[in-house]
Amino acid sequence: MTSPTVQPPHSDVRRLWLGTYPAPGTPSGGGEGVWRVDLDVTAGRFDGARQVVTAPSPSFVALSPDERTLYAVGEESEGTVSSFRVDGDGLALLATLPSGGADPCHVVARPGAVWVANYSSGTFTTVPVDGGGAFAGEPAVHAGAGTGPVTDRQEGPHAHFVAPTPDGSAAWVVDLGADRVRRYRVVADGAGVEPAGTAVALPPGTGPRHLVFGVPGTSGEGFAFVVGELDDRVHVLALRTDDDGLLAADAVTSVQACATPGPEGVGTFPSHVALSTDGTRLYVAVRGPDVVAIFDVVPDGEGVRLAHRGDAPLAGVWPRHFAVLDTAAGDVLVVAGQSSSTLEALRVRPDGGSEPLASLSLPSPACVVERRILEG
Repeated sequence: MTSPTVQPPHSDVRRLWLGTYPAPGTPSGGGEGVWRVDLDVTAGRFDGARQVVTAPSPSFVALSPDERTLYAVGEESEGTVSSFRVDGDGLALLATLPSGGADPCHVVARPGAVWVANYSSGTFTTVPVDGGGAFAGEPAVHAGAGTGPVTDRQEGPHAHFVAPTPDGSAAWVVDLGADRVRRYRVVADGAGVEPAGTAVALPPGTGPRHLVFGVPGTSGEGFAFVVGELDDRVHVLALRTDDDGLLAADAVTSVQACATPGPEGVGTFPSHVALSTDGTRLYVAVRGPDVVAIFDVVPDGEGVRLAHRGDAPLAGVWPRHFAVLDTAAGDVLVVAGQSSSTLEALRVRPDGGSEPLASLSLPSPACVVERRILEG
């Protein structure tokens, strides 16, 4: 009697694109670039890591809505934004344009446009794109204004992050230097924007860095969450529609970004914030203590509150950014350890705890983006 054939388990493999900084000691423009790596969630390992293109300080990358074009900033004093066609396992350069400011640190791809936040100059730039994802016009640059009380970090505007509102009608630009979120109305069929005032003002000295909107249909609906790099807090924003018909917000409460103290003389500096795939948990990467803080998003009357579940310790140092992967066994966080030159994956358990899944040495990762569409 023959034994039945045992089928191997199905592998859950995720394709990741990584933005990086130059490795310490590397001259600008030499050796750094965009990387590609696969995470085998089933086996618990990273595979196939390779640098697919050389580019100056591509600290943040983004995929077009159809995931066939990748955009990367060049975080230098004369900033750039580049477009690449995703060509199988590699990238083919399409074009490079000025980013409209100094030290661009964030890029978002939208239907009809690419948005860039330029940190040092505080400017917000939009670049029109055609239906195939190629640049289709000159950048439009929008200046910021304002200061804050932390004089060595808030001497002027510092655009750190840009996000579309859930209805797509506006762009919110998180300004670390001016303690506010600037607002721009989307116009020209999505290819352009026009200034529309302040979406929300944060307490002086907050130093807002990254923001995430609540997931529709969950307890986070009607809310957003922004991390303060300078005050080490997570601020809960209640959304509302103002007299101009655009989304605005009020800062209603805040909590400490994590419970783990940073090393003496280092401090704590939250970096990225993201929601779980079902919107019921909030994840915050915190540099210094080098943890990802995990919060429950709890309904509270007509609003929500954040309940701290715990801090997931990281093997890497200075977690700058992370991606949240939706898997059959729950969320997997892939964290870029900038100073330790490590990439690590954590599995988050239903009880809010976490366990290591995989790790990899890779030069100065700064951003992690998942490509969900693997055909073509």
